[in-house]
Amino acid sequence: MVLNQGEAIGKEEATETFFAITKLFQSRDQAVRRLVYVCIKDMASISNDVIIVTSSLTKDMTGKEDEWRAPAIRALCRITDAQMLQSIERLMKQAMVDKTPQVASAALTSSVHVARTNPEVVRRWLNEATEAASSSGEGLVQYHAIGLLYTARKHDKLAVRKLVSKHARIANRSSLACCLLIRIAAKALEEDDSVPNSGEMMDFIEGCLRHKSEMVIYEAARSLVGLNATNPKELAPAVSVLQLFCSSPKPTLRLAAVRTLSAAAAIQPAAVSACNLDLENLMSDGNRSVATLAMSTLLKTGGESSVERLVKQISSFMADIGDELKVEVVRAVRSLCEKFPRKASTLSATLAQMLRDEGGVEYKSALVDALIAVLHDDNDARNAALSHLCEFIEDCEHTSLATRVLHVLGREGPKTARPAAFIRYIYNRVILEAAAVRAAAVTALAQFGAHCPQLLPSILVLLRRCALDQDDEVRDRATLYIAIFQSEDQSLISSFISGEMHYSVTALEKSLKNYLKTSCSEEFDMKTVPIATPLEQGITSGSAPGSAPIEPVVARAKATVKEDPLEKVPQLAKYSPVFKSSGPLALTEALTEYTVSCVKHVTGSHVVLQFTCENTLTDQLLEDVWVQVEGDLEIVEIVNIDELKCGVQQSCYTVVELPDVDNLSSTFTLACTLKFKVRDCDPTTGEVDDGSYDDDYVLEDIEITVADHIQKVLKADWAAAWEELGPQNELEDTFALSAMNTLQEAVKQIHSFLGMQACERSDNVPEGKYQAFNLYCLVSYIFSLFRSKRPYPTFSWCFPRWTCRSCTLSFGLVKWCNHEPFCSFY
Repeated sequence: MVLNQGEAIGKEEATETFFAITKLFQSRDQAVRRLVYVCIKDMASISNDVIIVTSSLTKDMTGKEDEWRAPAIRALCRITDAQMLQSIERLMKQAMVDKTPQVASAALTSSVHVARTNPEVVRRWLNEATEAASSSGEGLVQYHAIGLLYTARKHDKLAVRKLVSKHARIANRSSLACCLLIRIAAKALEEDDSVPNSGEMMDFIEGCLRHKSEMVIYEAARSLVGLNATNPKELAPAVSVLQLFCSSPKPTLRLAAVRTLSAAAAIQPAAVSACNLDLENLMSDGNRSVATLAMSTLLKTGGESSVERLVKQISSFMADIGDELKVEVVRAVRSLCEKFPRKASTLSATLAQMLRDEGGVEYKSALVDALIAVLHDDNDARNAALSHLCEFIEDCEHTSLATRVLHVLGREGPKTARPAAFIRYIYNRVILEAAAVRAAAVTALAQFGAHCPQLLPSILVLLRRCALDQDDEVRDRATLYIAIFQSEDQSLISSFISGEMHYSVTALEKSLKNYLKTSCSEEFDMKTVPIATPLEQGITSGSAPGSAPIEPVVARAKATVKEDPLEKVPQLAKYSPVFKSSGPLALTEALTEYTVSCVKHVTGSHVVLQFTCENTLTDQLLEDVWVQVEGDLEIVEIVNIDELKCGVQQSCYTVVELPDVDNLSSTFTLACTLKFKVRDCDPTTGEVDDGSYDDDYVLEDIEITVADHIQKVLKADWAAAWEELGPQNELEDTFALSAMNTLQEAVKQIHSFLGMQACERSDNVPEGKYQAFNLYCLVSYIFSLFRSKRPYPTFSWCFPRWTCRSCTLSFGLVKWCNHEPFCSFY
């Protein structure tokens, strides 16, 4: 009771209590004995000499009282360490095949926990687990046995597939075991569906749609819906089953079916549209959760003509449901805004009406996200969405949401036709709100002064009033902005007001703390601070419905910044910090003897290749593992793996040096070979032979491209940054891109090859229009801007005119823009 309440117990006190509890082993009362077993398990990690009760637990485990045997097995496995496991191995094997279901299930579930710390020992018990899984007795025993078999073999993908294939052919399976097999098969298909037996596993899941148990049928349908690579044809049987469940008299089945259909509608709305009639019938269901989910699903699958009819019915649902379902409805409305832009004004009015209703912070945050997405996706609806947000902050109880809305107003308000209309709402926050909101309002006012010169005199008057605020943060911000405006220095205004900080706030704080620990004899170098790269979700135009909204980089820096991967390796710490890290690149097939993936870490004049290796052979132990790299780049350092066991992922490193001149103008191809020493071992006992021999394994080639040296950076006011650099820092040329069917395809290819950040949603080409493609990036710590104009589109050729402006013209990318390989790439 004390432990469950969160109170801590010292070692000495826990040991005394434990030995006092063990005296209760003499009691014959069933309830008391079960409490003794529970106390032993809970106190095993905090008291000393717990192993002393092993003999008592072993006696109960082999006794005749079945009520005591199962809890004794659980307690014994909890306190037994690796050295003592062999002494109870025979007893555990016997318990797994015991005729009493409670005893067998206890032994199997306890073995699952033991397998997490001692997998080699549990592998010797798999014969008994296989016998229990194949038995025709209690269904729960089959379920636990299959769970143990999967836990022991989950790192061996081929063994997992054999497990599913073998037990799928057993006729007398319990419903629980069948559901577990479906989940295992679905996970295997999700990891890789291009290997043998994938068709057989898919047939097994589809066959379970005709099972006699409703639980199994639903699990099979849910798994098919959850597969990413499922096409509408494969999804049709699952949708048909869920459609039947929608008319079931059981509320649980109706709720499960409509919830799964709602998830499927976000991926394959056309496949779910066949259920629209049944979903409309569910809108009058007595269970408001079912009715709400049916409404949100219809919003995802319905056509443009039905939007207004469905939106009118939303208000009748919102008052009777919880915040979780309200958020689901808001996400569905948001997806409609992206699907039907012409209805954005109508839908934003609906969101604004919902914003006035009562709700928690999560619900309000989802509504704010949706309105922000509307104003980013539709310029025509921007003024209406901003007006709704202004009304919201007039009576907003949540500081985090108020500051966020103020940030959006400061960023988007100056771009409207009448920016002065929003200043009153912002200044009201300075008068009425808490200190954090007042500080955000001051910054928003400064944004208007920076982007709207005609409003600057009025903004300065308001800022001078803010300089008399009681809070230090508000006064400091107002004083800083006044001094910057009075200097009339456009570079200062752009850097400290209209621009954004591209460095991670969290990483900057950490770097400054490390700098203060030194002698501070040298100046602080901003190159040691990682860049806060924008997330692809919510920033690019291809964001999925319901994804995270567009937010400033600084606001999300704490969530997105990761530690420098090279700091964890002492031999590679001298190459830190990392300028950019690529995603993992698979160098082998999924089901091979050895799997290797590579991550490229670019650090100035070096590239650190991190090879993550895994040995899938149970009868081999690999030693001295490293990757031989051959190509035009010089290898300066190699960090190998001393020992690589089966099922364990470890990393080795190879450091290559880039050429000093024009290191961005070429693509380097590196041939890779995995080198290692092999020592044979017994897969059952884990005993390793003394001798070893050298071996190697050929990997896929690695390419170091231009995009590896370019870091995406989001620029809020791209036009101001472009004008600030001026035409004196500009280079321009025209190129021909062939084999391009559409302008959108050409933009996508350029964006992918360059690896830059598209600003102001310029990567989204309106139909029938030709616009500038604005890019912003960081190349070797030099910020650069690019503009591509596409004035001459044809059916198969595109002639973009590239213009580059940078704070210096002496870096490799400007030379590379006039380099021939750019044209030949397309």
